[in-house]
Amino acid sequence: MSAFLESILDPYYIQVLTLLGVYIIAALGLNLITGVTGMFSFGHAAYFAVGAYGAAILTVKYQFPFYGALLAGGIMAALAAVIIGFPALRLTGDYLGIVTLGFGEIIRVVFLNLDITGGALGLAGIAKESSIVLVYTLVLVTIYVMYALQNSRFGRALVAIREDDIAAEAMGINISAYKIKAFAIGCFFAGVAGALYAHLLLFLNPTDFGFAKSFEFLCFVVLGGLGSIPGVILGTSVLTLAPEFLRSLSDYRMLIYGALMVLMMIFRPNGLLGGVDLQRLVFKNKYKSQAGRSTAAGG
Repeated sequence: MSAFLESILDPYYIQVLTLLGVYIIAALGLNLITGVTGMFSFGHAAYFAVGAYGAAILTVKYQFPFYGALLAGGIMAALAAVIIGFPALRLTGDYLGIVTLGFGEIIRVVFLNLDITGGALGLAGIAKESSIVLVYTLVLVTIYVMYALQNSRFGRALVAIREDDIAAEAMGINISAYKIKAFAIGCFFAGVAGALYAHLLLFLNPTDFGFAKSFEFLCFVVLGGLGSIPGVILGTSVLTLAPEFLRSLSDYRMLIYGALMVLMMIFRPNGLLGGVDLQRLVFKNKYKSQAGRSTAAGG
């Protein structure tokens, strides 16, 4: 399938679309943390980096099978989330955001100074393993998992924590445990996305995983709509593809992102699809069409 797509599409477009799929997986992980659970995470790029470097080191230095390294990258990111989550998730709001931002910078500086990561020179020699078919297969798996989580008892508990954590605790929800689980799951998908990213671009540099990358992921989620899976996909697509089609404005990407955030907060605080239940809307329209056909048949 990948060979067929490569024969009919320009390699550049395949690269951009594959990168879009990688970003969708990472953004959906952040949506579970920030959009569904309501925890401010400004260091999502750190877990993306842990997955990228972890998987790349396993395949380059230790000749680890790619699929094993892909899973290991996600697990490493989840473990990092648990380690930082135990002390950090006792905080809320801006304080939590500052802690996650600080952790993101710590990770970047650590990778910048380790010999095994290539230091400031970066890590090269990574084999190309991430195909467009594999990436979008994992996108579909991620979407299914996120829908299943949000519609489960676990997901409803996360929403309750987001809306009012005191009331949720009074109802018997173990807030700390649920937050750590949500944080670990979201970061697991960031790690998987990072592993795909490493084996797509074939070179890693710590400077690519700074605050700007975390802010980019946050923009994907906020623009699309906090807690909305279709919204996150839409927001990621718009903000990833628009600069590619407007190459002359690529130097102003962060300026455009900031302006969009301001405009969204003014005119559409919930995001493009925030507060829109597409599933209910689809089934409602389906029900109306069936009722209309039944009425016409009866008449």
